[in-house]
Amino acid sequence: LRKRYLDLIANPETRDLFVKKAKFWTSVRQYLLENGFLEVETPALELIPGGADATPFTTHHNAQDTDYYLRISLELFQKRLLVGGFEKTFEIGRQFRNEGIDMEHLQDYTQMEFYWAYANYEDGMKLVEEMYKKIAKEVFETLKFETNGYKIDLGKKWEKYDFEQTIKKFTGIDIYKADKKEIMKKLKEFKMDFDPDVDKWRLVDLLWKYCRKKISGPGFLTGQPIELSPLAKRNSEDKRKVEQFQVIIAGTEIGNGYSELNDALDQEQRFQEQMKLKEKGDKESMEHDKSFVEALKYGMPPTCGFGVSERLFSYLMDKPIRECVIFPLMKPEE
Repeated sequence: LRKRYLDLIANPETRDLFVKKAKFWTSVRQYLLENGFLEVETPALELIPGGADATPFTTHHNAQDTDYYLRISLELFQKRLLVGGFEKTFEIGRQFRNEGIDMEHLQDYTQMEFYWAYANYEDGMKLVEEMYKKIAKEVFETLKFETNGYKIDLGKKWEKYDFEQTIKKFTGIDIYKADKKEIMKKLKEFKMDFDPDVDKWRLVDLLWKYCRKKISGPGFLTGQPIELSPLAKRNSEDKRKVEQFQVIIAGTEIGNGYSELNDALDQEQRFQEQMKLKEKGDKESMEHDKSFVEALKYGMPPTCGFGVSERLFSYLMDKPIRECVIFPLMKPEE
């Protein structure tokens, strides 16, 4: 990894991997262009990091003498474009999250996000399933994969997994009735590390991550609690939940989308709730982006948004994500 140029000389399979990766992003781009999306570029430096629950990197702009954040998502500027009248956009770009490294996480990586006006999360699920199948066929010439110990067939019927019911099935916990102590007790049973100072819903999310490992997919997780999705629209049939979907393949999340929240007052209230969590020490809670709320007040159409990173490629290759980055960030040699 430190001398990738020698790896490329010595190992033809490494060269083939990165040829495949180029085809992967070309396939994503071509599919969206063929479906009427416009490719855009949005800023990588932001005054307020938004669009995800993640810890940002910070930097200083010398000419403006201002501190900025490296973006953690491609979301909020594309939503401003929706306000401005662009109805179908996408971006493929780098984003940065100051988080841990493991088989499926890196600090800087490539992400695609699209935003589709006058569509909802159900429309998004149909398009995403079709897109994943098309990418797999074009890049890998198959819909069947063995990855991370799971056997996957993207060609079979994609299931739907309800967040509340799935957790109850695998843990016995009713997430709306259980208190924080019950959830912590269950996490201890599963020998999962957790921060006891975070709020109940962060712990519920850890319960879900335990359950997720038991699902091979392909399918969609739906019915997430509103507390875990500050930017998603409320479900009209159950106000405790949001209209969200996550692609579940090989025991992990490989893609996330939802009907976007376009109610400015609701959005402002949720940002305020996130700030309360941040004051209590939750580093991943979202900032209150007042300029984004102002844009929503001018009117954003009902929209489906979706994002997928290069994690999808690494899983289809059955390799750790760092091995699928041509020049991964490495600690200095001592």
